Amino acid sequence: MDKQSGWAAALVAAAAAMPAAGQARELVAFDAGAAPGTVVIRTAERRLYFVNGDGTAIRYPVAVGRLGKQWTGYARIDGKYVRPAWSPPAEVKRDNPRLPSVIAGGSPHNPMGAAALTLDRGEYAIHGTNRPGSIGTFASYGCIRMYNQDVADLYGRVAVGTAVVVTR
Repeated sequence: MDKQSGWAAALVAAAAAMPAAGQARELVAFDAGAAPGTVVIRTAERRLYFVNGDGTAIRYPVAVGRLGKQWTGYARIDGKYVRPAWSPPAEVKRDNPRLPSVIAGGSPHNPMGAAALTLDRGEYAIHGTNRPGSIGTFASYGCIRMYNQDVADLYGRVAVGTAVVVTR
């Protein structure tokens, strides 16, 4: 088992032991015509759905892009990272010039939280957060923020290549 796989297993195990924060993930009826294993994000609802394929999905509360930073369309997960370091994209750095060029993984100042699922579309990711109070709001530059225990749960359910659909 490589180092990243070991961390991933520990992350998933730790997520199962974490207390729920705010409104936790839940199993819901879901029939959006998406294939099993697809991640569907409904921006207006501020919810992410992991499609089970049996007429249900796991629904997670999320924070989404603020006005002018939202996007819709299709993407695929192109990377999975546990406690990733974060380098602010140029737009974020321009708006917040005092940010360092890199914030170490695991730092309480790192906005990526416990894990990140990078997308093959721009500089976007589905990731944890160091600001759990932002979940359920329009807060980001286009990334999808999740409670750390929820991103850890989703991390264990998806693979690189998983389809992601973002709708209004």
